[in-house]
Amino acid sequence: MKAIIDANGKTPREVNSKLKKLAKENDKIIIKNPNAMHYLAAGLTEKVEVIIDGSAGYFAGTMIHGPMIEIKGNAGWFPADNMTKGKITIHGSAGDGVGQGIYGGTVIVKEDAGSRTGEIMKNGTIIIGGNSGFMTGLYMMGGQIIVLGNLGKDAGESIIRGKIYVKGKIESLGKNAKTEKLTEKEKKELQKTLRENGFKLEKAEYDTFKKIIPRSKRPFYGKEAEEG
Repeated sequence: MKAIIDANGKTPREVNSKLKKLAKENDKIIIKNPNAMHYLAAGLTEKVEVIIDGSAGYFAGTMIHGPMIEIKGNAGWFPADNMTKGKITIHGSAGDGVGQGIYGGTVIVKEDAGSRTGEIMKNGTIIIGGNSGFMTGLYMMGGQIIVLGNLGKDAGESIIRGKIYVKGKIESLGKNAKTEKLTEKEKKELQKTLRENGFKLEKAEYDTFKKIIPRSKRPFYGKEAEEG
């Protein structure tokens, strides 16, 4: 079943309350006139498809566990913040902190993202179709970030675990970050992930990707050094 919520004139609390009630009885819910409202779909735990028919504000889909959310426009800061399970697709651009602290699931931004993408993320996948700003992967603890455009300054700043794949240029690396070539296995896994999420690249393009990983497993203990 499908339901429609008209967000015009409503508060975020009113929209989310109605969304959670409808999610128990419907497979698909469309939010009309979102008008860049903050906190849309916050804390939603039902396995339901949610279409936000326009742009969303800050913290879209924060703390979700299970739903598939599609934002037809742009999103503000911190979309998918602390998500544990599910998928958020943003057709436009997004602000700072995309996928901050996620524990799982997939976040896709079709165009550009702001700074600190994937900050303190623990697991999951973030895909940026355009560029990602400074300190992408700040304090990253796991999972993977895939950027098809360029990375800003201090990429991988204080990264602890996880991998950042970037197709374009890297303005500079942050502390504890280093680059390596991808293995053939990683190229195949990357190709599979991108294809499954609607990104079609030529096979030769995968040879242009760089991988950012931690230099040290214990960057905050004593002198920064390479570790095996």
